Amino acid sequence: MKKEHIMLPADPTDPEDFDVDAEALQRGQRARLIRTTRTKLGLSQSEFSARFQVPVGTLRDWEQARVTPPDYALAYIKVIAQHPDMVASAIA
Repeated sequence: MKKEHIMLPADPTDPEDFDVDAEALQRGQRARLIRTTRTKLGLSQSEFSARFQVPVGTLRDWEQARVTPPDYALAYIKVIAQHPDMVASAIA
């Protein structure tokens, strides 16, 4: 059985820490990008959801890294980060 390559080993001094594999690391990085995009715009999850038509539950799952957003959703978030007003007006 092939074992997943560990990208970030657990801190041995922290009993609550755990090893992170490549998939979990990518999920965490995507979650951070989404969360920082929203917070830089000064929007709550509900406000971001309403403005950019992303279901608030989906946004929450992405930000908490419970679900990995698909590539197209990540591209959408990146466009929002660069041109939030243009995106908002295009979907209004």
